Amino acid sequence: MKIVRLETFPVSIPYLHAERSARVNRGGVSDVIVKLTTDTGLIGWGEACSGADTASIEAAVKAMAPFVVGQDPWNTEAIARDVYSRGLWDLRVMTGNFAFAGIDMALWDLCGKSCGQPVYKLFGGAVRSSVEYKCYLSQGTPDDVAAQCGEGVKRGYRHYYLKVGVDEVAEEAMLEAVRDTIGPDCKIRIDANEAWSVPRAVNLLNRWHGRFQIDFAEAPVKAFPHHLMRDLRQRTPVALCANEGLCCEADVMSMIAAGVADVLCFSSYWVGSLRRFNTLCHVAAKAGLKVLKHTHGELGLAAAAGHHMMLSVPSIADGAQQTAAMMEDDILSAAIPIATGPVWGLIEGPGLGVDVDEVKIQRYHEAYLRNGQFLPYSA
Repeated sequence: MKIVRLETFPVSIPYLHAERSARVNRGGVSDVIVKLTTDTGLIGWGEACSGADTASIEAAVKAMAPFVVGQDPWNTEAIARDVYSRGLWDLRVMTGNFAFAGIDMALWDLCGKSCGQPVYKLFGGAVRSSVEYKCYLSQGTPDDVAAQCGEGVKRGYRHYYLKVGVDEVAEEAMLEAVRDTIGPDCKIRIDANEAWSVPRAVNLLNRWHGRFQIDFAEAPVKAFPHHLMRDLRQRTPVALCANEGLCCEADVMSMIAAGVADVLCFSSYWVGSLRRFNTLCHVAAKAGLKVLKHTHGELGLAAAAGHHMMLSVPSIADGAQQTAAMMEDDILSAAIPIATGPVWGLIEGPGLGVDVDEVKIQRYHEAYLRNGQFLPYSA
């Protein structure tokens, strides 16, 4: 089996409501769908999550095609080696990682389909039968947030995630509404996207933990230099989650070695491949850390790939990140389970185990061509 064609389809799909935080203000997801076709007619699908600029990620995927076309999809590591060393993408590692992650997903999709097995079984099999995902709250008035939480409780969510770092007075009122609505047993997580100084983080985290029992704080201060997170960790009882600062393999290893976080929040598109992500999750587990699957906006393909990893790696934090419940639509023929609830069980189908709707890909590709990408700084 050889790969004979690589195709790319940048797509734009709106959110049901805008996503706002200390770093982003956007109205939807624009990613690059990757399609690999083999000489046997088998098709593999992947999703290159775009970050700041969708066009540059598509260009990078296309630039990697000479190292993919003509190859056996089972040679995932040799293909990755050549892309990064001979293709020089190790010199533009973040763009390279976001782009190659989409190719890598499609390679594993092909491998799973060719042997009739879901991807997680190719990584040692499942160590759990399901994964629990978070309820991603949108900032608003306390009544708005309470209504979102009430719906989340009805759907069975136990982990509630709120962006902070914009207006602490308003956010404190939102957190009060969250705790009052979800009760004492559900967990509250906050993400400041590095908005705070260490003194401000100490003050807010200690006060909010006393009032609202914060489960953990994601990226409360800058990841670099590491002593900022280390200093904060010594001055607050709130567990710390690292996200920014996990932008490649070396960064993840550095963060683990520095001992500055309790949870690592990242994904395969941050480090370039499912194999790298899987390996780093095992390293984190050896260091006593948990991994939380990250999303910065993704469609069903990337969500499925991340779910395969969460089923198979040793030490995860419940309440994995998702934006599926925020999406107006997807490029799949059927909605994934976390579009409507918190739990996703075993995937039984081969490869990534989800079916792509090529009509929808064309529709949302045309939307991208017509309107451009959803920029991260406007909604």
